[in-house]
Amino acid sequence: MNKLLGKLLLALGIFLVAPITAAHAQATRTWVSGVGDDANPCSRTAPCKTFAGAISKTAAGGEINAIDPGGFGAVTVTKSITIRADGVEAGILASGSNGVIINAAPTDRIVLEGLDIDGGTPSVPGLDGVRILGAGEVIINDCVIRNFINPSSGAGVNINSASKVRVTIADTVINNNLYGVLIPANATNDSHLKMFDTLLVANSTAGLSVAGSGNDALISGNKFIGPKSLEILTSGKITSYGDNILTSGSAPTATLPRG
Repeated sequence: MNKLLGKLLLALGIFLVAPITAAHAQATRTWVSGVGDDANPCSRTAPCKTFAGAISKTAAGGEINAIDPGGFGAVTVTKSITIRADGVEAGILASGSNGVIINAAPTDRIVLEGLDIDGGTPSVPGLDGVRILGAGEVIINDCVIRNFINPSSGAGVNINSASKVRVTIADTVINNNLYGVLIPANATNDSHLKMFDTLLVANSTAGLSVAGSGNDALISGNKFIGPKSLEILTSGKITSYGDNILTSGSAPTATLPRG
């Protein structure tokens, strides 16, 4: 009788503990702090230290928020996620590496908001600020992406997806890279960029470069300041609403009227 009761209590204990453990494994919303610790559960009162530490504890479709200023490190994104900093300095220093790598499924949606992504010093320059290898949709809003001058890539945003992807960039500063935004010809030829109200300055090769038939960009309200505003190669397309500041380089493939 005692053995039977013990087995029942043990089974009940496992039944009760299991869902609690699973619930703590991943949360819909997690937090990072400049004084956090990746050993923490990434809750509001016990935040993590890095985006990489928080993303493993954040459920697909969830959100990582920065509580206070800090350097939160490079991160690789493989699922739907929002990484947001609202009113605080959320830095990613990526000397010799990529700031954010996005390699998610064609059904996934990734949002980056309020981040300062820095490629570091010229002695150890970063590769790409945001490198998109796969996703359904990527939104980059209110970010600063700078100092990615590594000769092997050197793009603020490199859209080099193996499948169809839609990328929107808005209210962002992209400066002092080799390329501000790059869609290379070796992308899947189904990459679509929309860019609004963004400042692209001192990107030494081009502010926006689009190559490859099937790859295109729609731009409105942007300011391109630097050696070359637009670069269109091998049947790429750039459509402008005619309200961009363009200083040099290729003319848009087409210009649309506003309103």
